[in-house]
Order: sequence, then C-alpha cells, then structure tokens
Amino acid sequence: METGIALDLGTSGFRAQCLDLREEEVVSTAITMGHPLPGANVMDHLHFAIECGKELAHHLILSAVYKLLRALEVDAKSIKRMAVCGNPIQLSLLQNEEIRDLAYSEDFVKRHGITALERDGKVLAAEKIGLKILNAELYVPPAVKHAIGADSLAMVVKSGFLNAKGPTLVTDYGTNAQMALKVKDEIITGSAAAGPAIEGQQIEQGMLAAPGAISDLRFDFGWRCYVLDDEMFSKPGDIVDLRNGHAKEKGLMHGKAKGVTGTGVVATVAIGLLSGLISLPRINSHTHKLHLQDGVTFTEDDLKEAGKAFGAIRAGHLTMAEHLGISLEELSSMYMAGASGTYVDPVKAQVVGMVPLTARTAYQVGNTSLALAGDLVKDPEILDYLQKLAEELRPKHVMFATSEVFKNVYVQELAYWNEGMPLSKYNELLGMLGIQRLSVKRSELEVKRIVERDIPVIGKKGLRILRDVGTTLLGKFDGCTGCNICVMKCPKRAIKIVEAGDRYHVTVESHVCNGFGCLKCVSVCPAKVFRFNELGIAC
Repeated sequence: METGIALDLGTSGFRAQCLDLREEEVVSTAITMGHPLPGANVMDHLHFAIECGKELAHHLILSAVYKLLRALEVDAKSIKRMAVCGNPIQLSLLQNEEIRDLAYSEDFVKRHGITALERDGKVLAAEKIGLKILNAELYVPPAVKHAIGADSLAMVVKSGFLNAKGPTLVTDYGTNAQMALKVKDEIITGSAAAGPAIEGQQIEQGMLAAPGAISDLRFDFGWRCYVLDDEMFSKPGDIVDLRNGHAKEKGLMHGKAKGVTGTGVVATVAIGLLSGLISLPRINSHTHKLHLQDGVTFTEDDLKEAGKAFGAIRAGHLTMAEHLGISLEELSSMYMAGASGTYVDPVKAQVVGMVPLTARTAYQVGNTSLALAGDLVKDPEILDYLQKLAEELRPKHVMFATSEVFKNVYVQELAYWNEGMPLSKYNELLGMLGIQRLSVKRSELEVKRIVERDIPVIGKKGLRILRDVGTTLLGKFDGCTGCNICVMKCPKRAIKIVEAGDRYHVTVESHVCNGFGCLKCVSVCPAKVFRFNELGIAC
C-alpha cells in the first residue's frame, strides 16, 4: 500500500493522518496534547527559537513529527507524499528556515540585512528538512502574507466561505485567530492574537480538547456539564450547582472530568453572564469561582484571561467590517473553523462576542488546515491553484497590529471584560471615535453543523493521542547548588534537578514548560545561574 501523510502544525498542537493513496481514504489519525516547543503561543515559540536557536526548535518539531508517524502505525517506506499546513512560524521551523522576518518589524529586518522570505508554495524532498527516514515529496502550501499562513488559506478554501452569498465572515478560532470577510467579490483577511484561553490554556484548570475535558454546559432542569469521551464525542456529565459544585444528578461521564477546554470556557462564561452568576469582572459566588463537575472550577483570573481572547476576536471582526465599509448588521453568515469553532455552541459564542450578534447562520466546518493538507496529499496539482489564490489575497490583508480601529476597539474590550464597563458606555466611546456601534440585540441564529468532529474521519485504525510530545532539555549551569527552588516555583512542574557527580544539572520538559512567557525559573534562582537560552538536548 502506498501512503501519504497529512500534517497540521498548530500553535497548541499537531494533527496527522495517514492516507491510502490508491483508495484516497484515511487509515489512521494521531494528535498531540500540546506543542513540542515551550510556550503557549506563537510569540513564545518565536522567542524560544531566536534565543535558544532555530536548530533546536527545528529538532523539537522534527522529533514530534517522528512520534506522530510512529503513532500512525505507518511503514516509512510506504510513504510517497507528505503535505503540511499551518502558520508560517511552525512551517518555517519545520523547514529550519529564516524566522527573524516573522519576529521583527519590517524596518528592523531591512536595517539588519535579514532576508524576508516570500513563503510561496513549494515541493521538496522530505529528507532535505531532516526527515531522513522518508523517501517522499513534501508539499508546502503558500502563506497568504508574511505572518498569515497556509492555515488561513485552508480556512478560506475548505470552509465553504468562498461560495457563500451575502456578507460573510469566517474565523479559525485558535490561539492566533485567523479570519476573513467577504463582501460581494472582495475578500480581506486578518489575524488576531486571541491568546491561549480560547483553547483552554492559561486557565487554572484548563486543558486542550481531549478525553475528560468539560466542553459545554446546557440547561437540563439545572446546568449539566458535557465531557469529551475517549472518542472525542461530547457526552452528558453531572447536573451541578455552579455556586458550589454540588452534583444534583450524576451523568454518564460522572467522575471523568479532568479540566475544562476552550469550548467549556466559552460555555461557562456565557452561562455565567446569562444567569447573573457573572457580573463583569466578578463571579457572584462566595468562593468567587464557578464550580463545574468533579472539582473543576473557573476563577475570576480565568474570566479575565478569557475576556482578552473574546475581546481580540470581536475587535478583529469589527475592524474588518470598518475596513470594507459595511455594518455588521448586514452580516448574513458565519463560518466557524478549527477544533474550537467546531465544538463550541455558536449561540454561547455569540453571548461572549466570538460570533457577531447580528449573524443569522453559523456553519461549523472542522479542521480546515488538516483537510487542506489531505487534499494536497491526494492531488498535488492543486498547489498551483493555492498559489494563485494566495497571491490574490496578499494585497488585501489587514494588519491589526498597525490598525488604529483595532487598537481603539480592543481598548474598549479590555475595559468591558476587566473593568466591567457597561456596553452602553462601550458603544458611546466607539461613536465618539467614529466607529460603528455593536448591536445589543442578538439575532436568532440558525446553526448548521457540517461535521460532528473537527476531524470528521479518523480511519479504520482509529485515533491515537500523544501526551508526551516534547523532548527533555538539559541545562549545565556552573554554580547551580541543587537548591530545588526553580523546581518548586515552576508553575507547570516542568523542571527537575539531577546529580551529575559533584555537579547538578537541570532538566526541563519542553512540552510542559511555559518558556519565555514565564521564566520563573530564571527569576527565582538564588545563584542567578539559570540561563534558559543555554538549554540543549539531553543526551
């Protein structure tokens, strides 16, 4: 059997599928729980690669890909083609190519003689990027523009967005939320740094979508939690009193909840707002927490973290509408991509601002990045079409980082979520800035769930979940006393001290560590010898 491999390199984790090329069907699927690089977002990954070396980052990503190939139970000799999709940072690190043009301003790049890559579509030998066990061609789709990658292209192509009638939005809900707006024949793209809360990270008891994750809350004569089972389907859990966690009725998934994922965060905030249990920025319970099943809680700090993500997405949508000169009142449909976009309740997403209140139809379309990689594996000739489409979209990208509209709207979002500023005041301030006001009346939303799971077909061999996707990093720091303070203060429990003769070495689990977004280990070291940028591979 000749096989192909489809890869989606996401910010929060990787997805892979093995396909039978003759039958054009999926054989097996594997996903990672987390990213092999330290950190929770693309900026953390960039920072790590620049400070610790892109060769080290490249090694960690290759190692994760090899683990996925083993999990897929595929014979390396049978692999003839591989296609990889994702944002430019992940794809550049996989190929061990220049990343500084993604990290710094255009002026900095020019002044320091850094070559800014075009990141067009390409075909190359897999062994040339370090996948030495493969005698296969690797297909890389083009980026839309600079930091807007092939995953954005996949979102536009595979969602159905291009064929939609009327003003239409599409968003791939992730740590870096990709979005596009179509009005008649004009399409613009954008990207908002929503942050990790949208996928259940940086939440005290948050987790990525995996078995045991609370994914939703629904009213069933009380608030019933829904928990992902071993096949990633959402099943009924306990009916709980959100003020104290008391289980009023035990459900099918009683005792199975391990944490709350991004869709569960959306549901918790939405239900809190609708029920009066949340009065921004406070949670109205004696513990200042909302209590889900099996001891899983949601705190006021979690609420603030979630608000940053919701606010960035809503600010992005409003900015794009202003850019094309339309009112969000004119919006006809919303396409929702990615795991979060597939599993979240669109109505609850409206409540928190992830879907405009004025949208009339929501389509949930699954993991478009992996789907596009699968298409490329089956039909490599579509690479030319993707390149042409990317070139058409490049001049029409809106940079939120330099958009005054985005900055002004996001300031109001922070005040709304973190300070409890009333929506009436929010709209008043937008009006003073010459920006359209948000609707306060929610349309009745028709939900069309195109797929049941973000990865609709997992293949006859089923789904494999990799929790240990990273690599152990080693630090040999002269002067380390083995005091264990870095171990005790690490918020992710990623560090260990090991004796090496008359010295002490430090080990860090790369996929657990928060990386340059934390550096608690560096700040608490009493000997001031912990240097994160000197970590290397533990032999």
